[in-house]
Amino acid sequence: MTNGVLSGTSGRRTLPPWAVAYAIIVVATLILNTINVLSFLDERSWQNRPIDWWKPAVWEGTSGLVFLAMLWVPMLAIRRLPLHGRSWPRNLAIHAALTIPFSLAHVVLMVALRHVAYAIAGETYDFGMGWDTLLYEYRKDVISYAIFATTFWLTARLMSGTVEPSPEPERETVVIDEGQRVIRVPPGEVLGARSCGNYVEFLLVDGRRPLMRATLAGLGAELARLGFVRTHRSWLVNPAHVVEIEAEGSGDYGLKLGDGTQVPLSRRYPQALTTLRNGD
Repeated sequence: MTNGVLSGTSGRRTLPPWAVAYAIIVVATLILNTINVLSFLDERSWQNRPIDWWKPAVWEGTSGLVFLAMLWVPMLAIRRLPLHGRSWPRNLAIHAALTIPFSLAHVVLMVALRHVAYAIAGETYDFGMGWDTLLYEYRKDVISYAIFATTFWLTARLMSGTVEPSPEPERETVVIDEGQRVIRVPPGEVLGARSCGNYVEFLLVDGRRPLMRATLAGLGAELARLGFVRTHRSWLVNPAHVVEIEAEGSGDYGLKLGDGTQVPLSRRYPQALTTLRNGD
């Protein structure tokens, strides 16, 4: 028995693509924010302008928390507005428009959290709200939005197995054109073929004996490619249906097919005897 969280019949739980993408972004955000905080502290130390460690931690932490809380925006947007197909230019324009409220919401919530954090520490936070500041934040937020949307898109594509499967190889068939009707049968269902004047008679495992206007010599190469062997100037047989090989003297042999048909094996075709004896 399976349910929505199981994959196949192995019983192992599989996270949905959006959850995997979210986890990737969370880990990446933690790593990048930590690097940014440490780099900022080192830079201020080199400049002999020390700063309390918690301040850059609050700056990076509040920005990251708000981004993580708003990840559903690019996630839903890229699902509903994919950037492929005929509508991709329109969808790209909508994504570009969405980055504006996305950035504004990020800035407002981020600043609000920083005010709270500073108030708890007994200090006052000054963001310096202005057009230059908003434009600076917007440029960064556009890049973040694009990274988030791309992460969700790639994860969904990779986990859903959207890579196009290799085309299934075509099955070999023996095409028998009777004039008014064309029969296609797998090679394994053909016992053999024999020359009948200007026709070739095929012996099928179901007992049918369709005739095709052609010469055995003309069909020889095609049937040989499918595994048939020439045993006589008038016969081609399917080795899989040869059940008996019996010597008849003077180097000739007689073959017995699965339906009881007797087929000559001429000494002029020694390779056929080798093939049939070896089961090749």
